[in-house]
Amino acid sequence: MKRSGFTMIELIFVIVILGILAAVAIPKLAATRDDAKISKGLSEVSTLVSELGAYYTAHGQFSANLSDMTNVKDANYTTAFTNGHGVITYYTPDNTGNSESCVTLDVNNSGGTLTVAAVNGATGNVCQGIQNSSTFTSDLQGTKHFGGGRVSF
Repeated sequence: MKRSGFTMIELIFVIVILGILAAVAIPKLAATRDDAKISKGLSEVSTLVSELGAYYTAHGQFSANLSDMTNVKDANYTTAFTNGHGVITYYTPDNTGNSESCVTLDVNNSGGTLTVAAVNGATGNVCQGIQNSSTFTSDLQGTKHFGGGRVSF
């Protein structure tokens, strides 16, 4: 009677090959996850700039309530709006799973300006990816003027 099956050597080779594949694939999956979070963060900061600018252009001033101007959920006030001026901070996850401030948006009603800046000292991969991306440094960072004939980027 002939028995069919795998020898112990064949099983060991399969396990070794699966281990090598896992060692290569797992770091790639983690990097892909970070890239997705960076893309999401850039998209949300861009949406914040666009929606705040559209609100100011339509109403002639920024609202005291962030929820009136945008639906972006990772942005929070860090200072209250007083005299038409305030700072909004966009948060990202740091490397330990906590939130860290990554980007600030300084709004000013008197000049219709919105200044986007990177927060210094960010340690998380996601925030550093956002701050170092060419989209952030060339398109988003800096002061934007809204309202009337002065709209500029």
